[in-house]
Amino acid sequence: MEVGEQLALLSAGVSGESFSSRLARFGLWPLRAQEVTTLQINITRQCNLHCRHCHVEAGAARQERMDHETLEQCLRIIETHDIRTVDVTGGAPELHPQLPWFLERMVRPTRRVILRSNLVILREPPYARYLDLLAHLGVEIVGSLPDYRHERSDRQRGQGMFAQAIEALRELNQRGYGREGSRLILDLVHNPCGAYLPGSQASLEREYRVRLRQEHGIVFNRLFCLTNCPVGRFLEFLRQSDNFEEYMHTLREAFNPAAAHNVMCRSMLSVGWDGRLHDCDFNQMLGLTVDSGAPTHLRDFDFPMLQRREIAVREHCFACTAGAGSSCTGATAT
Repeated sequence: MEVGEQLALLSAGVSGESFSSRLARFGLWPLRAQEVTTLQINITRQCNLHCRHCHVEAGAARQERMDHETLEQCLRIIETHDIRTVDVTGGAPELHPQLPWFLERMVRPTRRVILRSNLVILREPPYARYLDLLAHLGVEIVGSLPDYRHERSDRQRGQGMFAQAIEALRELNQRGYGREGSRLILDLVHNPCGAYLPGSQASLEREYRVRLRQEHGIVFNRLFCLTNCPVGRFLEFLRQSDNFEEYMHTLREAFNPAAAHNVMCRSMLSVGWDGRLHDCDFNQMLGLTVDSGAPTHLRDFDFPMLQRREIAVREHCFACTAGAGSSCTGATAT
């Protein structure tokens, strides 16, 4: 589905109060950035998997990839400004041939560098080398594991993918990732496998921890619960299964002003593979660049202006403010 179609569907699917009106009711409109402490960089939309919930619509046939000049621009901005966290994502970022060089240039003792991985790719021979490289550099790993039950996980990602992810987690544990007292951080991401909200993050983390340890000998640091955002492939699933209107109603009814106050876009900036700037990864996939006069591309980067920019919101933003909230680091409200 083209981005224009997605935006039109999202607008047409709202039969109640709009997201901006809901924010205004709680004194949060216009929603503004408070700082930029995290730069999230989407370096490719190519992926070895074809997950049914993927808002990026990533896959093997995607050709979008950040070029060397744009990677260099990212590095200059990270070094020049007080960017405390760099979050590298995709697609499968491991498929970008310049990723090792990029990571090596970014790693500093005072900076968090995070790599988001589907884990399965670390079992493929050309990319297994990342297991040692990431451990050597001390890069934090956020690994996607939609469910601790193989049936549900494979329903989203394909037959046998859960087993591959488990093997990758074992390899990471062997290198010290996720182990008590280790500096190597391994976090996991849970996504619901249907048109419903995730359960309590704290409860699910306990379940993941017990089940993965007992059944597979796996340990990890934290679990992040992400609400499936009605964007990309998940939006298409909602439409085809006739769940779209009901799901949007569920998101609106679960709106939490505390979660809205802490949405990730208020402290994060998303960089697309082409260097364009977005308030979040979801806006990036909808073609929504930063708005309200702030620069829209890395080449025009203006840190003070971006720190106080007005956030571009649409109806999909209800996903980040439902229940306990949802962000790239899990729940935003307790």
